[in-house]
Amino acid sequence: MTSANTASRVPELSPGRTDAIQHKIDRKTKPPGSLGRLEELAVQLGRIQDSLTPEVRSPAMLVFAGDHGATEAGISPYPKEVTAQMVHNFLNGGAAINVFARQNDLLLHVVDAGVDADFPEALLAPIQDAGDSARADAAQSPAKIINAKVRRGTRNFVHEDALNDLELQLCFERGARIAQALAGAGTNAVGFGEMGIGNTSAASLLQTVLTGRALADCVGRGTGHDDAGLQRKREILAQALERFRADHPDSAQLPASGRPEENDESQAQALALLARSALRSFGGLEIAMMSGAMIEAAAQGMLIVVDGYITTAAALAAIAIEPGLRDYCVFAHVSGEQGHRAMLDWLDARPLLDLEMRLGEGTGAALAFSVVAGAANFLNEMASFEDAGVSDRADDPD
Repeated sequence: MTSANTASRVPELSPGRTDAIQHKIDRKTKPPGSLGRLEELAVQLGRIQDSLTPEVRSPAMLVFAGDHGATEAGISPYPKEVTAQMVHNFLNGGAAINVFARQNDLLLHVVDAGVDADFPEALLAPIQDAGDSARADAAQSPAKIINAKVRRGTRNFVHEDALNDLELQLCFERGARIAQALAGAGTNAVGFGEMGIGNTSAASLLQTVLTGRALADCVGRGTGHDDAGLQRKREILAQALERFRADHPDSAQLPASGRPEENDESQAQALALLARSALRSFGGLEIAMMSGAMIEAAAQGMLIVVDGYITTAAALAAIAIEPGLRDYCVFAHVSGEQGHRAMLDWLDARPLLDLEMRLGEGTGAALAFSVVAGAANFLNEMASFEDAGVSDRADDPD
C-alpha cells in the first residue's frame, strides 16, 4: 500500500518544455499574451504532461465526505446528520455539484471518508471502482458511494486529537488508492471537493497552525453562523488551538511566515511533521484523505484542480508534506469564506474564478474545468500564423 511517504515520489517538473510551449503559444494567431491566464495554464499543462500537445482526458471530480466530532461543541449551526443527507442528495443527482459535473462531462465520485452513518451495502462500491469510466451525463448521477470509511466521524478536537496515527495513515493510503484507480483508468485531471458539517473549523485551525495567521482572521461564518454563533465558534476553536500548542510547543519555532527558508531541509522536515500533526489533531477524515489523494495524483502526473477553502486547506497540508505538489495544482476560485484569499496568497496561488461562492462540494472546481479545457484546446486547435497565412507583427524576430 502507498503510505504518507508517497510524497517522495512526486516528480519535479522539468523546465525544459517551457520555452518550446511558450514559443508554440506565441505563434498562434493572436497578439502576444492576449489569452492571459489561459496561456500560463497551457504551459503548466504542457509541463505536467511533458508534451507540446497536452490534453484533458477523462476528467474526474472527487467529493470526500466526513463528519467532525467537534460539532458536539457547537461549531456549526447545522447538525452533523446533514452530511449523510447531502451524500444521498449527491447520489440522487440533486446537488449543485451534480449540475456542474453534468455540464462539464465530469466523472463524479462521492467518497465516504468518515461519515457518521452507515449507508446501505447496495449503495457502496470498493475503492477500485473509482476508475469506472461511466460519465456523469444529464440522466445519470453517481450510482454508488466509494467506500473508504476509516471511522464514523472524528473525535472532538477541542479535547483530544481528532485522529490517531493509524487513522491518519489509513486516510493517506485510501486517498492514494483512489487516485491510483483514476490514473489506471486514464484520468489525467482530477478535481477535489468535500462535504462535512464542521469542516470549515478544521480548515481554520490548519490555516493558523501552518501559516501563522491569527486564528481570528481565519475563522469565518462557515455554513451560516450569525454574529453570536461566529463568536462562539471562535472561542471553541481557540480552546482547540490552545490544546494543540500545549501538545506541540515546537510549532511556534517555525519562521514567522510559516515557510521554511529556501534549501533548509531541517525546516522543511519540521513543517512536514507539523502538517501531519495538525491533520491528526484537527482532522477531518475527508481533509486528510484529500491530502493523501492529492499527493498520489501528482505522483501519477495528474493535474489537480483545487476547490474552495476546505479543499485548499487539504492542499496546504499536502504541500507542506510534499512541496513539489504545488506545481501540479490549479486553484479554481476564491471563496467568500474568510481566510481563503489569505490562504491562497500564502500559497502564491492565483484563483481562476472569483464568483463569491462558498458552497463547497467541489462546485468551483467543476466550473473551472471549462477553463482548463480551454487552455488545452487553444494550444492544440488554434492555428498558427504560418498555418493560417496571417501576417505577424512587422517587428517579429521569427
